Amino acid sequence: MLGHNAINKIVDTYTDLCVSNTSTDPSLFEKYDVKRGLRDINGVGVLTGLTGISDVRNEGQLLYRGIDVKDMVAGFTKENRFGFEEVIYLLLMGKQPTADQLKEFKKVLAEYRILPRNFVRDVVLKAPTADIMNALSREVLTLYSYDKAPEDISLSNVMRQCLQLISVFPQLAVYSFHSYNYKKKGKSLIIHITDPHRSIAEDILALLRNDEQYTPLEAQVLDTALVLHAEHGGGNNSTFTTRVVSSTGTDTYSAIASSLCSLKGPKHGGASLKVMEMFDNIRKNVENWNDEEEIREYLSKMLDKQVFDRTGLIYGEGHAVYSKADPRAEVFRSCVESLAHEKGKTKDYNLYRAVEKHAIDLISQKRRIYKGVVTNVDFYSGLAYSMLGLPKELYIPIFATSRLAGWSAHRMEELINASKIIRPAYHTTCEEQSYIPLAER
Repeated sequence: MLGHNAINKIVDTYTDLCVSNTSTDPSLFEKYDVKRGLRDINGVGVLTGLTGISDVRNEGQLLYRGIDVKDMVAGFTKENRFGFEEVIYLLLMGKQPTADQLKEFKKVLAEYRILPRNFVRDVVLKAPTADIMNALSREVLTLYSYDKAPEDISLSNVMRQCLQLISVFPQLAVYSFHSYNYKKKGKSLIIHITDPHRSIAEDILALLRNDEQYTPLEAQVLDTALVLHAEHGGGNNSTFTTRVVSSTGTDTYSAIASSLCSLKGPKHGGASLKVMEMFDNIRKNVENWNDEEEIREYLSKMLDKQVFDRTGLIYGEGHAVYSKADPRAEVFRSCVESLAHEKGKTKDYNLYRAVEKHAIDLISQKRRIYKGVVTNVDFYSGLAYSMLGLPKELYIPIFATSRLAGWSAHRMEELINASKIIRPAYHTTCEEQSYIPLAER
């Protein structure tokens, strides 16, 4: 036996060998015109497919099936109703439901909220983890075993699977958190029963809280967050993952689990957590939150890699596509402001506004940029979730609960229209070498 320490040293040696023999000269990407990250130097994405589900426009528009998301949220708000269920219908079916169609659709979602018998006990409560996204991936893959036709990728069967996953996802996310909280942190175990008469946003809040109580504004803000995060074009990493994996002809559970693994990455779904971490640091190091000059000076140090995590980034600022505004941030900002007033967190909200203002100005001055700097939706979503009492462990799972609607629509679109497996090309940089017999090496 080699022993633990000896094996670790060997693995370190293997790693060094891998790095030395795998690192690519950065100049080769330009030489062979390789679009790193499938984006060109101006940030424009490489065209890899067609979609009629949504449109992300750099000037600051987000359209779901051709409808401006700002107009949708304004409509839901004016009519004093929840909108996420309608957005799910729109993304999947491609048109706005009538009142009767929406009523029927909500009944279907309510029917599908039932988890398999003993699933919570046998799966959710077993092997809990602080990373709820990993728990969700395991649970989604396990649901495959409970499906009578898991490998059937006929459109009607995939539609059923998607609707069932969308319906049970809030329970999976919240129950997984409660399981972790109970088994790993020694807290009381809370497993409330879902109520089919509640909206998805209401159900999340009720399932999470001991008393199942929430205010109308809390539910409305969470519903708006779900609407704004439901879909963001076929090119975002997790949705592209959905399409790549779906193009192989695999089952729905495998495709969605793959997308969850993508969204978990800190460069994708974890942005709101990084924003919260950044603001915790700002609160500790900026004495006077009303002194905008002090705030500006600290942000300048952050960009110069002198403070916080020394990456030179101000999280929540900038977006790969939007150059003038992130429409989701514009919509959500007013929701967060209203919630801050209700929760007595106006001071925090004002700090966010000050940081937003100076960050945009400083980044424009200090960085060589090819398009405008805009505040993205992740800048405010963490603050909203914290005011709603959502634990940080649920920030990305709530994002996933919302984005599952878009993933489902893109999976259906891929299966309906595509006939080829998605397989992009890579240019090899390795040099040919001769095989050397083992005794001669």
